[in-house]
Amino acid sequence: MIERIFRSKCCDLILHQQLNNKNLKVITMKKNTLLIVILISTLTILSCGSKSANDGQTSETTVADETTEESEEASGNPSYDPNRGEGKYSTIDLGSGLDAAKASEGNKVFDIKCSSCHKLSDEKLVGPGWKGVTQRRQPVWIMNFITNTDVMLNKDPEAQAQLEICLVRMPNQSLSDDEARNLLEFMRKNDGVK
Repeated sequence: MIERIFRSKCCDLILHQQLNNKNLKVITMKKNTLLIVILISTLTILSCGSKSANDGQTSETTVADETTEESEEASGNPSYDPNRGEGKYSTIDLGSGLDAAKASEGNKVFDIKCSSCHKLSDEKLVGPGWKGVTQRRQPVWIMNFITNTDVMLNKDPEAQAQLEICLVRMPNQSLSDDEARNLLEFMRKNDGVK
């Protein structure tokens, strides 16, 4: 009888020890998993834009902006003019009438990159409606805004006023010069230019 009780107690101790080892392994695995998740999260946050990471980019951008401003001053373009905006365009040759081929290409650009946020009427969707935009803004301002969106939103009072109304920053669509010019021609067509 004593032997039986002893065996039972020994088995209980062995089982208890095995359960403790399994629990210890599970707890250790959970701790390791948690540490890995924390490590990955930290690396993701750091790689996506901590203040120190942006500081390096800002200084590179500043150097590029200074170079652009120096070249603009050398070419006679002021660095900022509210009728012109901020960018590489100082004049735009619109020609005597509407260029239907450019307007057609601009319509394609609108359908792909602009129509999800802008309507062709004066109604706001995500961004402002386009009706009358070529009558409210100079062509050079429009071209600079399309091709230099981020800087214009930071510097131009009219663009900032629209941002306050729409509450969403227009993303830079990385349009080529030709795409931007075609888009301007499509805007003119939308405003009734023949």
